[in-house]
Amino acid sequence: MSIYKSNNHLIAPSVLAADFANLSKDIAVINDSEADWFHIDIMDGVFVPNISFGFPVLKSIAEYAKKPLDVHLMIVDPDRYLKQCKDLGAEIISVHYEACTHLHRTIHAIKELGCKASVALNPHTPIALLDDVIEDLDMVLIMSVNPGFGGQKFIDRTYRKIEEVRKLALLRNEELLVQVDGGVGPHNIGQLVQAGADVLVAGNAIFASENPIATIQEMKNVKPPVNLV
Repeated sequence: MSIYKSNNHLIAPSVLAADFANLSKDIAVINDSEADWFHIDIMDGVFVPNISFGFPVLKSIAEYAKKPLDVHLMIVDPDRYLKQCKDLGAEIISVHYEACTHLHRTIHAIKELGCKASVALNPHTPIALLDDVIEDLDMVLIMSVNPGFGGQKFIDRTYRKIEEVRKLALLRNEELLVQVDGGVGPHNIGQLVQAGADVLVAGNAIFASENPIATIQEMKNVKPPVNLV
């Protein structure tokens, strides 16, 4: 299972929006779809004002998932749980810039475990703060809503932030993936890809759909809009 760049953008359905009473069914749907990753939000109720699921649920997802697990730690002091994430099947681990006192150390701890290292930025956090670590990263996760709850409205200035991180990557880390999470759906994927996004996290747009497999296919097939001069 590859997590690397393809000729098309990647879709990472957010399990946070799945039906927890029928989680195995929703996992099977993603396995059978054109989706690329499982995006798994782990929240502690401290760093963000919500508690999602913990490591027992991550373990259960890993047992059935046939695609890479993209684990997003919305928690304080994430270093305590990096090895546990790896042991339970995480291939990509995102930690928040705002939650890491020693970010460089945390990034390299992730990489030493054999996982891809990603740093997430809240909507108010400037891209410029990644200047000292951009060359060490495999991915940057740009939050396009305030983290903690699904179903929020997309923040429009996210497009500018995507362009900023893409420019930085072109200069110093061409293999960097740019991920966007929050308010993503078929209606804005084209613009997000045009701005420079590689990986699109979508929750409600997929799991609230009458036909999640068809919705994922639609999202995979969306092309950036053509600029008419």
